[in-house]
Amino acid sequence: MLLWISCYTIPMQRQDFLVKSAVDGLEIRVVTMVPDAQIHGIIQIAHGMAEHKERYFDFMEYLASNGYVAVINDHRGHGESIINPEDLGYFYDPSGVAIVEDLHQITIEIKKRFTDVPVILFGHSMGSLVVRSYLKKYEQDIDKLIVCGSPGKNPLTGIAMGLVRLLKKIKGERHRSAFFHNLAFGSNNKKVGEKELNAWLCNNKEIIQAYNSDDLCGFTFTLNGFENLFCLLKDAYSKKNWKVQKPELPILFVAGENDPVILGEKGWLDAQSCLLDLGYESVDGILYDEMRHEILNETDANLVYSDIIDWVSGKLKTMESE
Repeated sequence: MLLWISCYTIPMQRQDFLVKSAVDGLEIRVVTMVPDAQIHGIIQIAHGMAEHKERYFDFMEYLASNGYVAVINDHRGHGESIINPEDLGYFYDPSGVAIVEDLHQITIEIKKRFTDVPVILFGHSMGSLVVRSYLKKYEQDIDKLIVCGSPGKNPLTGIAMGLVRLLKKIKGERHRSAFFHNLAFGSNNKKVGEKELNAWLCNNKEIIQAYNSDDLCGFTFTLNGFENLFCLLKDAYSKKNWKVQKPELPILFVAGENDPVILGEKGWLDAQSCLLDLGYESVDGILYDEMRHEILNETDANLVYSDIIDWVSGKLKTMESE
């Protein structure tokens, strides 16, 4: 157990541990930040594509300073949840299932450590797809859900998946395809009208520079990784296997108005409608003016932080587009 020195006011402890995946034994690296004060709940974070857990530490410090245990893991194929350095973007599984099972396994472990407090699941970008697949099987194990910067429904997902599987037969599952990388990210900068590499992520130039210089960020997925991504995207918008047993579960969608990933306000609202149509009764959203994909890293991120805490604690009752 390590003392974590925070820029926030409430003392907290950082705890690092690993979980051996029940799927295949892969070591999944996990970090928690635990307030020394009264614990109000657990907020478990599922990060996005081609990034890592350390990018969320400031947000986690804020959560802990407000009395919430903050939990994050490196997804398989990311950060420290790899066997070899060349495995970044390789999931050790073709189905999009293992990454979901890993997340749930960590939920169960955290609930053993901190009993009788609510669990809020937070998923950003690719992580938002993971948490919705999680919702299909394990909604009873969480008390609230936050869906952040979620990719909009793409009718070409099935075609893309077929192409990935065809190329995989020719090149192998570890091949890194510039074509698919460009398909995923190539037009994003055009949508925000900037040329700097990865400017679409947020308006904070320091964050963009740090991301671009980080070897654990922005890497090209293997074909296996893209297959997982497309499986998750397809599953998130599929009504197959949904059995809503907790229709009252509060769900919050948050995103930046200028986020190219959400496919515009209509795509963002359609994502919410999918869950409403399934039978979830409390689905709300906040769309932040002028913000881009990584709203937690924006220059006005403090507004997002505050809204999340207010919603989680029940203080923010009515959701209005910001």
